[in-house]
Amino acid sequence: MDAFESRIDLSELYQTVADIRAEVGKVIIGQQTMIDLLLTALFADGHVLIEGVPGVAKTLTAKLLAKTISVDFSRIQFTPDMMPSDVLGTSVYSPKTAEFEFKPGPVFSNIILIDEINRAPAKTQAALFEVMEERQVTNGGQTFPMRRPFLVLATQNPIEQEGTYRLPEAQLDRFLFKIVVGYPTLEQEAEILKGHHERRVTAENGISAVLSHEQLAALREKVSQILIEDKVLAYIAQIVHETRNSKFLYLGASPRASVALLSATKALAAIRGRDFVTPEDVQELAAPVLRHRLILTPEKEMEGTTPDDIVAQILKKVEVPR
Repeated sequence: MDAFESRIDLSELYQTVADIRAEVGKVIIGQQTMIDLLLTALFADGHVLIEGVPGVAKTLTAKLLAKTISVDFSRIQFTPDMMPSDVLGTSVYSPKTAEFEFKPGPVFSNIILIDEINRAPAKTQAALFEVMEERQVTNGGQTFPMRRPFLVLATQNPIEQEGTYRLPEAQLDRFLFKIVVGYPTLEQEAEILKGHHERRVTAENGISAVLSHEQLAALREKVSQILIEDKVLAYIAQIVHETRNSKFLYLGASPRASVALLSATKALAAIRGRDFVTPEDVQELAAPVLRHRLILTPEKEMEGTTPDDIVAQILKKVEVPR
């Protein structure tokens, strides 16, 4: 932790983060950026989209993170024939009461892992809009609120196009982060092989829960108290505003992106042991928060430009507050 007197007691949060890292680190070698962003999203109360080629531990890391928290966990494998009712639940007629009763679907849990989210058709994707944003499901005129915490961790494969569907922009905007997971280094891969060779138990068996849902709620309250100066708020607003004025973008980021960047930077500062947000926090999280919310112009897309490239250009252009 940084050597200064913190105005907010973050010692419990700092220790909890260390404990979660230690538990996940029993199995996962490397992938520190993904783990940091998942922890940030956990304390910022935001959903995460994890994109990477098969076999880079996207699903495993999400499952392990869920195991470190004493809450209900649900895994949904999305497929092309999946219907909205397979996710949200459906009303079933009860002969006993002569009425329809709502049978909740697998989305009624605390941490939901949706594997290969881009394999389900648009109508199933659209079923997630309400539950991701408003943390509730409406069925037959009745509203069913979700229990807190409610966190969606979704994975997708960027390479394989057979049997996949592009996620709607309105759904992408509901994810706090899009984490892009790369391959491990040569040294890390050798360490992975060594671990698999020596391991005598399945990966998940040795993971212990270190955080209850009551503790998580209390720590999120601490995160909400993290200080942020007006000039850093203006910096966030300016970065998001620039995405709407960029000639290289067909679609810029919404005000929801500004709020997401604010929430995420506060959580990151807390995880790093600081009770205030710095411009460097904003720079570090700008790409994960914005990359899935931006649509490039066709010309830029054909040139091979990525949303990350545009975000980097904007960060160079916008004056950093001091």
